[in-house]
Parts: sequence; structure tokens; C-alpha cells
Amino acid sequence: MPDAHYVNPKLAEIYDLDSPWSADRDFYLSLAGQSSQTILDLGCGTGLICNAYAGKGHEVTGADPSAAMLNVARRKPYGNEIEWIQSFAQAYRSDKLFDLIIMTGHAFQVLLEDGDILATFSTMREHLKPDGLAVFESRNPEIDWAREWNYDLDLKLPEGDVHESRRFVRMENDRMTFELHYHFPDENLVSTSELRFLTLEGIEERLTASGLRTDKVLGDWDGSSFNETTSPEMIFMVRAMR
Repeated sequence: MPDAHYVNPKLAEIYDLDSPWSADRDFYLSLAGQSSQTILDLGCGTGLICNAYAGKGHEVTGADPSAAMLNVARRKPYGNEIEWIQSFAQAYRSDKLFDLIIMTGHAFQVLLEDGDILATFSTMREHLKPDGLAVFESRNPEIDWAREWNYDLDLKLPEGDVHESRRFVRMENDRMTFELHYHFPDENLVSTSELRFLTLEGIEERLTASGLRTDKVLGDWDGSSFNETTSPEMIFMVRAMR
């Protein structure tokens, strides 16, 4: 099951406030180019990037397991022009093939078990056009994320301010556990999450096993090449093997 900050309707409503438009979304938006393309967003959440693609004339499908997130997504300006599917990435199936498949917001790291990773890669492989591109990212496990993880921020809402904080709990092997605390005027909510930090080699092994090949791996949203010791991101750009 998705974590509470994805499925709780109250938390879904504020998701775009604590995760607004950012450099990673600029990067993903640029991948589509100018001519109309078919695009699949696996783990689309509140549909921020789907809406931006649709605004540029692309044919967009957004898939997410959270009904609460999709309810927010449908209210976006181009929400009526987007196909919204309630589905986990590993279970999504369609007759459609796509020019571009994306998985953003480090959603890949929510896939904790190898079976879920391989099933998600199978989804990508089965739904790519022959010359299609799939892109996703995972944080570089060589970075000391525990030191950088915690934050606090205040969100302004009509009904009153919400204080949000993220707190690192533990790192065991390649798994991180953390908590998100939300202090609303009328209640406090806590969401506990777990992420998996696979190595570059580990991800590429699973891609190969799924019939996908890596075109390139970038290290940050500015398009810089991946550096194992300094790059915060591992941005995979992959295609189907033929």
C-alpha cells in the first residue's frame, strides 16, 4: 500500500504545495520536444507534469495507485484531456504504446522488492514504441542522505498554516526509513515511509534482465554526466532491447 502522504485526501490536497514545480520537472518536460508525442507517467501523483505535457499538446496517460492523488490531478487545467488510470506501475497494462515513459519524484525508490522492480521494468518494456524512451531516477547511494534528509517548512492554507517536517529514522543495508510529520490547525498526522537505495550496477542488472538497455545515465537535472562519488542523482535514460 502507498504511504499515508499519498493516499490520505487531506495530505494529497497539499502535495503540490510541498512539492511544487522544480528543476526535475523542467528536465522531464524538455524530454518531450515540440511535436506531439504519446506519454505515460507511471506514479503520476497529482498530475503536475502530466498537466504540463498536455498543455503542450501531447497525448498523456497518468497512472497512479492513489485515488486521492488522482482526484487532485483531475482538477488540473488540462485534467479533462488526460487519461487517468488508477494502477500500480508494475500492474499497468494497455494496448497503447508510448514515445516516452517517465517515473518521476524518485518513485522508483518506493519499489522495495526485486519483484516489483522487475514488474515495473516489464511495464516499461511492453509499452514502449520501437524507438521509445523510458526515463526514471534514483538517488545515488554514495551520498550521505541521512545527513541531508531532515527539513522543516510552513505551508500557507486558507484554513491556517500547516507545519511539515521530514525526519530520518534509520538506514539498514539499502533501505531508508523516514517520517513525515504534518501539524494542521485541527490535527497532527504522521506518515512513515521506506525507500530503497540501489547502486547503479544493481539497477542496470535489473534493467538488462527486463529487456531494457541504458542509453545514458545523468548525474543531475542540469544534464551533467553521472559521477559515482559526487552526483546526487542517477537519471536513467533507457530503451527496449531489440
